[in-house]
Amino acid sequence: MSLLSIEGLFAHFGGVAAVDNVSFDVEQGEILGLIGPNGSGKTTVLNLLSGFLLPAAGQVKMRGETITGMSPDRLAQRGVLRMFQMTRVFGRMSAFDNLLTAGMARGLSEHASSQRAQALVEELTLGPVQYLNAGQLSGGQRKLLEFGMCFIEPPLIALLDEPFAAVHPVMREVMANFIRSRHAQGHTFLLVSHDMPIIVDLCQRAVCMNAGRVIAVGEIRSVLQNHQVIEAYLGNSDAHDGPEQPANQDVLQ
Repeated sequence: MSLLSIEGLFAHFGGVAAVDNVSFDVEQGEILGLIGPNGSGKTTVLNLLSGFLLPAAGQVKMRGETITGMSPDRLAQRGVLRMFQMTRVFGRMSAFDNLLTAGMARGLSEHASSQRAQALVEELTLGPVQYLNAGQLSGGQRKLLEFGMCFIEPPLIALLDEPFAAVHPVMREVMANFIRSRHAQGHTFLLVSHDMPIIVDLCQRAVCMNAGRVIAVGEIRSVLQNHQVIEAYLGNSDAHDGPEQPANQDVLQ
């Protein structure tokens, strides 16, 4: 049984189908890439899976249990955690207190939260800034902090929306190593990213969307060699799903 099953999801905005009959599975312990050109519906799918948007039709099941329409807080308690394109941290609290608060919100004791927070501070190289207010951190440091908040109590599945966008290469590698480490421990990720070299490096499988529909699913390199996928990246000029990187034919092929 798949960890997460997405079956026939639809979402409409002003008569436009942003998500059009989308179906795919996420297997336990995999890093699944969700890719596609700007405007293809990737972020909308994450909004549907994390409870920030209700589908017009379709359902989502986790280990066979229907979770469609559950609120974000209920889904978080069940282990569905979301990271956003725009980082969401408590800007007037220290980085360490952000981690502490996240742990206690997930049901950990203050002592357990403090221990896990300290371990994550070290793993994510946030030691020098752990007592600064989160609002004083760089964009990359805030992304690292959000990783820590997401994993202070390991989720069943982490939904990551463009975690590497506009991040310094050093911090990008810290993030990638963090994902590799957690994957080696059996954790599951659904990763949206336009950074194709990282997608190829981290993901075993990929789902590619275009114009709200799934156009390819399978092993990462076979998906990137699919003619519909190549055409979608090289021939789509719409841009309302976030910052786009130029298509890299060497990666796609």
